[in-house]
Amino acid sequence: MAGVTSNSTRDRMNSLSVYVILGLTTLMIQTTDSKGSPNIRVVLSVWPPGSTIYLRESVALRCSVEAVANYSWTYHWFRHTSHKIVTPNARHMISGDSYSITGVAKADGGSYWCQAERNGSTTPLLSDPAHLTVSELTPPSLAVIPNSRQHFQGERFSLQCPAVSESNSTESNSTDWTLWQLTDFGVRSGCQTLEGTVRKEVPGACSLSSLYSGLYWCESSEWRSNTVKITVSYGSMIIVGPAHPVTEGDQVTLHCRYWFHKPNLTTFYKDGVEVVLNVTEMTIDNVNGADEGFYKCAEPEEKLESPESWLSVRRNSTSEERKTLSSEGTWIWVLLFCCIVVILLLIPVVMLLVRHYRLRMWCTRSCFSSKEGTPPGEAPQTKQDVTEVQWDLGWMEMANLLDKQQYPATAS
Repeated sequence: MAGVTSNSTRDRMNSLSVYVILGLTTLMIQTTDSKGSPNIRVVLSVWPPGSTIYLRESVALRCSVEAVANYSWTYHWFRHTSHKIVTPNARHMISGDSYSITGVAKADGGSYWCQAERNGSTTPLLSDPAHLTVSELTPPSLAVIPNSRQHFQGERFSLQCPAVSESNSTESNSTDWTLWQLTDFGVRSGCQTLEGTVRKEVPGACSLSSLYSGLYWCESSEWRSNTVKITVSYGSMIIVGPAHPVTEGDQVTLHCRYWFHKPNLTTFYKDGVEVVLNVTEMTIDNVNGADEGFYKCAEPEEKLESPESWLSVRRNSTSEERKTLSSEGTWIWVLLFCCIVVILLLIPVVMLLVRHYRLRMWCTRSCFSSKEGTPPGEAPQTKQDVTEVQWDLGWMEMANLLDKQQYPATAS
């Protein structure tokens, strides 16, 4: 009996020791956490990796906390400055630890930060900045088969990495590229890892089952392709449109697909505003930058609608060159006209200056010869000389006077 009591006492002491150790460990972790110990670190990652992003593609930023213990965190995002919280909009979407940019524009370049704050703690933790540079170069293209950003759940679609490296125009086998996927569950790479199958009839294409929405791109040892954001719908309607940017002047067709049946009335929306009613297909002729935006289709009576899909429009390089040449030609004609006007204005001024110079020279010679012809001791004539009255007469009157003195017969 005494032995049983001794063992029970020993077990209680051991349990108490374990609780004390766990309590001290937790207290130490909480203390180091509140002081910002290196045990906790906020990491900001950019997907696709790298500081260079391309115009009109999609980019994702993820904020993660590396800590000894698991806590509940609240995240804030900052752009350009680490003191002003980002306000989300249609292209810049924030969801907790995720920040996504759709249709990258030049203004999206700059520095980004994320801040993590543990619930119940007053000391937020700030990440190092991520500096993004927007490139206007055209990256190698990731092909989507069929050509659409949206697919119904369970449907299969294929992604084909570039067969030619468009960045340096040299041949490159598609097998040299690796397909990457970013979803809410993490990052994976490789067709087999993504539970896909290689399509023999399409070299380098990976056939995938539509299970999760995500960001896809290809990487090689030197290059990476553009990104494509694939949306997997578990609803009854999707909108089908180009997966890649279209060029100004092209014709673009958007149409709705239905999982079960075709509704009677379908309405198309752009950026939340009705644009076309009672059709299942929308065609945009001669597309331009004003047509860029988020599109969706909906069936009001049955309260069905598709997810939004981004339509990106790139400038036509040929039209831009024509506009530039036209602008340069206009300026040349303006400069030429100005030169002609200046020349026409200078001609009479130069003529007046030449006449004035000749007049002064004649007056000077006339005055000099008059002084030399006066006999010594003889007083000069009291008649007013031409040189004396020249300053009292106007230009035209002076010219007439000189003509009369030079050619008296003609004047009479």
